[in-house]
Amino acid sequence: MSIRMKVFGLTIDPLTNSPILILKDLEGEKTVPIWIGLLEATAIASELENIKFSRPMTHDLMKNLMDQLGVKLVKIEICDLRDNTFFALMYMVSQGKEFSIDARPSDAIALALRAEAPIDVDETVIQKSKEIDLGAKEEIQTDESKKWTEILESLNPEDFGKYKM
Repeated sequence: MSIRMKVFGLTIDPLTNSPILILKDLEGEKTVPIWIGLLEATAIASELENIKFSRPMTHDLMKNLMDQLGVKLVKIEICDLRDNTFFALMYMVSQGKEFSIDARPSDAIALALRAEAPIDVDETVIQKSKEIDLGAKEEIQTDESKKWTEILESLNPEDFGKYKM
């Protein structure tokens, strides 16, 4: 079963300087941190901040192509977490036919934000993500996992820094 989530914010891992995308369920009880690249973080941040560029960026181009071809993004789902790597599917409809496409979660989320499509996360991914250490992205012991889960779940939007464009 999947849980509906929203992009809660972006932050930087202080040990690796890697961007972290934070997803939270609609009730604010469950949190999933996903380490992403800087370019992907910029694509997500620009949409969250409603920043428009003079020329279409990659995800904007993709959305424009989908619109012109009559393809609708129904939802995305973060469907798996293996070896500290998240996996996503984009569920689409075109000419009455439903299909899904494998995607990196950061790309799927950047597109979902532009298409105003829902973001779902499989419950097993939520459970597995609790085992990832924020600093090293390595599996850790239960006590440490609980500590990070409590920290993430207690954060407010104003706790997150914003990317400078």
